[in-house]
Amino acid sequence: MTEALFLADLTRCRVGDTFTLGGDEGRHAAAVRRIRVGETIVVSDGAGTAIRGPVTATDKASVTLEVAEVLTAQAPTVRYIVAQALAKGDRAELAVEMLTEVGVDRIIPWQASRSVVKWSPDREERQAGRWRSTAREATKQSRRLRVPIIAAPMTTRELAELAREVALTLILHEGASAPLPRVAVPEEGDVLVIVGPEGGLTDAEIATFEAAGGRQVLISDAVLRTSSAGVVAVAQLQALQRRVGKAK
Repeated sequence: MTEALFLADLTRCRVGDTFTLGGDEGRHAAAVRRIRVGETIVVSDGAGTAIRGPVTATDKASVTLEVAEVLTAQAPTVRYIVAQALAKGDRAELAVEMLTEVGVDRIIPWQASRSVVKWSPDREERQAGRWRSTAREATKQSRRLRVPIIAAPMTTRELAELAREVALTLILHEGASAPLPRVAVPEEGDVLVIVGPEGGLTDAEIATFEAAGGRQVLISDAVLRTSSAGVVAVAQLQALQRRVGKAK
């Protein structure tokens, strides 16, 4: 049985210590997941550190475990940033869920020209909060020790400025001539992947990102949904990165 993972603040936990998981996560563990004494669980701080051990006590709102191991996820040498265009319905949140599962490091909400959905200033924090909640739940489901950062929304101009700073910027576009596997993946640094909305990127947006050093790439012989394009691209990049590592 796969061990359940929960998120909480961890402070100087060492092997042999006891740790009580309380708050919303503790109530979820005790009342919803029905974690029992003797079960082994993992508690992560969402930033790469976790503790693992058997549960020694429970009540209606918390579980207590004995720390048998302290786990650490190594910081990646290549960090994946995905600029996800806002999309209608639950497609953007589905994208956040899947991007979290494949291990992206940062997700940026992007107000593209053809995005049907608009985040007004008074709704921005609430909508970003939904993305953060989705990322947290997907982190637990996928048993990852790092929760991706949900950044503040960016405009096209701001995204272009970021593109100038990273090691590689990829523009996903069905009209590109170069398939992504032909791209030389950097051995370290940030890789920015720009995912357009359902209506596609405008010529002006493409020109802006290319002027900032971005490269158009093709990731499929079909037109993918905005909810799936980013995860397909990141999966291909990860495969290429592993090949680079094995070639050394």
